[in-house]
Amino acid sequence: MTEKPAKRLFIKTYGCQMNVYDSARMTDVLAPLGYAPASSAADADMVILNTCHIREKASEKVFSDLGRVRAFKTARAAHGKDMIIAVAGCVAQAEGAEIMARAPFVDIVLGPQTYHRLPEMVARAARTRDGKGSGILDTEFPAEPKFDFLPAPRADGPAAFLSIQEGCDKFCTFCVVPYTRGAEYSRPPSDVLREARGLVAGGVREITLLGQNVNAYHGAGEDGETWGLGRLARALADIEGLVRIRYTTSHPRDMDDDLMAAHRDVVALMPFLHLPVQSGSDKILEAMNRGHTADDYRRIIETLRRYRPDMALASDFIVGYPGESDRDFEDTLALVREIGFVQAYSFKYSPRPGTPAAALKTQVPEDVKDARLYELQAILDAQLRAFNVACVGRSFDVLLTHPGRHPGQLVGRSPYLQAVHVMADPKHIGTVACLTVVSCEPYSLGAVWADAAKDAVKTA
Repeated sequence: MTEKPAKRLFIKTYGCQMNVYDSARMTDVLAPLGYAPASSAADADMVILNTCHIREKASEKVFSDLGRVRAFKTARAAHGKDMIIAVAGCVAQAEGAEIMARAPFVDIVLGPQTYHRLPEMVARAARTRDGKGSGILDTEFPAEPKFDFLPAPRADGPAAFLSIQEGCDKFCTFCVVPYTRGAEYSRPPSDVLREARGLVAGGVREITLLGQNVNAYHGAGEDGETWGLGRLARALADIEGLVRIRYTTSHPRDMDDDLMAAHRDVVALMPFLHLPVQSGSDKILEAMNRGHTADDYRRIIETLRRYRPDMALASDFIVGYPGESDRDFEDTLALVREIGFVQAYSFKYSPRPGTPAAALKTQVPEDVKDARLYELQAILDAQLRAFNVACVGRSFDVLLTHPGRHPGQLVGRSPYLQAVHVMADPKHIGTVACLTVVSCEPYSLGAVWADAAKDAVKTA
């Protein structure tokens, strides 16, 4: 009997690591329907745009991509082949009705909380598609947690993401996440630990815990107690074979004492933390509804570095928030120079429809925002380069994860999340190797095996 060919699925993922995780889970839920990954949208039977509403002009970029995908769909139809087009993620959640109106060739629009229902949606789409506005719109916030209906994730390499928390209750005035992802929800620790054990059994050695505010984690334990992220990290560290734990993204308001102490006590917890501050000005932080001051942030970093002297920090910054003065911006630069960051994401403020900041009359001119962003990024880039240069000659444990671009090369991650390249046999993928850094590029390091370092030429 001739085996039926697999259907092809292509997912374009925009934005954050939560979206990367969600795309992988959508792949998982569609696999039982016969969908296997496609290399491009043109070759796919189904295309999903998994969108993000954080970046500037997010909606316009989605509609631009939809125009290209529509051309692929039309070309396939000319050869008697179908294509299902779906838009998922935060733009879908926020602007689902507009997508259906402006792009009636889209078959499915679904929010971040409903992708566990994708198989049902695909079946309905196959029955009802007519390209005239009969698409499926599902942007509800279901009462049931979607995680209860998802298949167990599959290990795909030695590093994996594990979502433990979703949603946000902070309501920062510039952010759409509470409206697109809903209220904070934490998975039970028993579910997280079971999923982690399954990943480790499949060969995973490093797990990155994900959440919109991952350190707001407050899972209901079977012991009747509420677990924080510090306790969860300690329990995960007891899983044999799990050698590295990371988490992202955090909020300063949720850096409690137990979590900070876990960085001292849990060897597997990596000395790298992404902790967005957004601004160094107390006036702007208050206007943003961040719920912390610049000195609160400084105290958190001081405590973390006391517990873990080798702690490296990453952060997020928004310049040109409405009402930001030259003095406010200088406060941000002062904070950056004082703390020192090895990685940072920095953006010009851009209004998000429906957020309080979008309605403010004190918008900063674009040319001022451009100049401030340029100045901030110059300092952040210099800090990144200085940190990488300082790594030359040091030895690190590096988890080797995949082949590099050059024959005989492997790529891994340092404890500080830097990409590290080394010449090594593929059999070492999945192992933690002690490597000595011998060179650095703007965004990566070159290394040799530590026992061969004495013979290497060390150049920066």
